[in-house]
Amino acid sequence: MWHITTIMILSWLATYGYWAVLFGVMIESTGIPFPGETILLAAAVTAGSTQKLAIHIVILAAIAGAIIGDNIGFWIGREGGYRLLRRYGKYVRLDERKIKVGQYLFLKHGGMVVFFGRFVAFLRAWAAFLAGTNRMHWLPFLLYNATGAILWATIYGLAGYLLGNNVHLLTGPLGIVAIVVALVVCVAVVLFLRTHEKRLEEEAERVFPGPLQ
Repeated sequence: MWHITTIMILSWLATYGYWAVLFGVMIESTGIPFPGETILLAAAVTAGSTQKLAIHIVILAAIAGAIIGDNIGFWIGREGGYRLLRRYGKYVRLDERKIKVGQYLFLKHGGMVVFFGRFVAFLRAWAAFLAGTNRMHWLPFLLYNATGAILWATIYGLAGYLLGNNVHLLTGPLGIVAIVVALVVCVAVVLFLRTHEKRLEEEAERVFPGPLQ
């Protein structure tokens, strides 16, 4: 299956060039399962080995795709995800007080989630949607989103360009480390929320008094 996927990606790059990078990364960033990062790496390797693509344009295309896709995911979450959460959250034990806690945490720490989420497979696709769903302000979101996108595209683009087909020797371990760190952080967050649930609810209520809009 991976071999077929690789052939398809190389075919897309041969046919559409930089547009394949832009749209591939953009689709993944909206929350749709898609090998955006793999397309970026494949394009960077192609740029380094064949010179048919310019690495600086590959990186710029990935940055543009990440920013555009994340903003689409953000607005989908803000307009649709939030309404679904308000309507059906009670069925998964997410009442109004807990929704306020989510908004409060994204108000305080959402920037870090958006920035570092760009480097973790699952969060790369969903961080923007979660930020929108939890009503994070758009300008801080855009700042952290753009910064993370620039750094991510530059690191992975240059890694593919310089290491060629050996890039998996670097990205593989880095991906595993990122997943492990993300899991540890998730467990720590869950434990923290359970331990400080009442205090967080009180703080969230002070920041967002009254019924949610």
